Amino acid sequence: MWSHTMTVQDYQDLIDRGWRRSGKYVYKPIMNKTCCPQYTIRCHALKFQPSKSHKKILKKMSKFISKGELPKGQSDGEPMDSVGGETGPQEPTEVCLLKVQSAVITDIQKEVAECPAVTEVQESVAGGMPAGSETSQKNSPSVSGGRIPAPKHGMGADPSRAPCRKAKDLRKERRLQKEQMRQHAEGVSSIVSPTPPQMTQPKGLEDFINQSLPENAAHSLEFRRFLCDSPLEAESSPDGPEMGYGSFHQQYWLDGRIVAVGVIDVLPNCVSSVYLYYHPDFASLSLGSYSALREIAFTRQLQKQSPKLCYYYLGFYIHSCPKMRYKGQYRPSDLLCPETYMWVPIERCIPQLEDSRYARLNQDPDAGDCRALKEVGRALVLHRRAVMPYAAYARKRRGSSDETEVQQYASLVGQDCAERILLYRA
Repeated sequence: MWSHTMTVQDYQDLIDRGWRRSGKYVYKPIMNKTCCPQYTIRCHALKFQPSKSHKKILKKMSKFISKGELPKGQSDGEPMDSVGGETGPQEPTEVCLLKVQSAVITDIQKEVAECPAVTEVQESVAGGMPAGSETSQKNSPSVSGGRIPAPKHGMGADPSRAPCRKAKDLRKERRLQKEQMRQHAEGVSSIVSPTPPQMTQPKGLEDFINQSLPENAAHSLEFRRFLCDSPLEAESSPDGPEMGYGSFHQQYWLDGRIVAVGVIDVLPNCVSSVYLYYHPDFASLSLGSYSALREIAFTRQLQKQSPKLCYYYLGFYIHSCPKMRYKGQYRPSDLLCPETYMWVPIERCIPQLEDSRYARLNQDPDAGDCRALKEVGRALVLHRRAVMPYAAYARKRRGSSDETEVQQYASLVGQDCAERILLYRA
């Protein structure tokens, strides 16, 4: 469902019933029907101890900061829902001493309303995060003696055919031809070289940040909807964190430029990780895992100001997908039972999930949903700018056919949220 505005307490209660948000879109998987059940997972931030792989990532980052050397090859165990485009450079990079500024927390709502420069940053990134550095073409192997021997029968290149070309070069040439045809059709005179484009230096991060985008670009609109829009209302509390509650961008700066941005929600009981995107040149640093460790440390920091805020939510744990099991490495952690909505230690859940993709994780047969729907008539609805219980709305709208839909909604959000959240009715 689409949410216009929502309090942080309402969203806290919703994610404790298996809901998640993507921008302003709030959704909940139907666990016993989906092919890949998604269990909400949370980590006990105060009790968290880094594993060997986590320590390896931290040491790798520390070495990079002190010596300026990027690791070779692709990172291992990188979270799947963190995105950075293609793999970073494979060649050894030049050694340079770098300084890293601490992660900066910025309020998403303030960014959009008060900081057009930041909005421009977000929109320029929407045009596509810069791709990984292109590897230079290797020279053809030389043959000793200065002569190229004739190929044996059935071997070697056919001299009557044109030499093979890389698919990437062919795609570039086709795009160039299409652009040339489009410009001719519009009557724009331009000179376009018919030869294949030469390999050029990849754009730097600043080039992508500073490039202008059309105001009606669909991709920048989607970027804003996905990574900037949030239904959460910013709140502050005397016993809450100094920065308040709401949705934030956690920026990672390296020598004066942004290399990664994490989208997080700070809620009464937890820090909820929403998304991370980063510059692909730094993919070998395992920034997805590194940011999760930083966010756990950030949760500990906030807990000193707000004692209730002690959990780190990692989103969904999908045991049936091996590549998505990495979230279970952040321990101690719990999974949310899809029937009782009680938290169960992940160690007790793994044997059940090995036997069946869907499982009632709480093994107590007498346990139930303490916030289950009891009376749908008490659910609040918004109709023609008036707030009323659903029972009053149904009496006004005699013969209303949406009772089944409202019943399903109220059962998914629970009785408490159904009595606080306004369900819009046309």
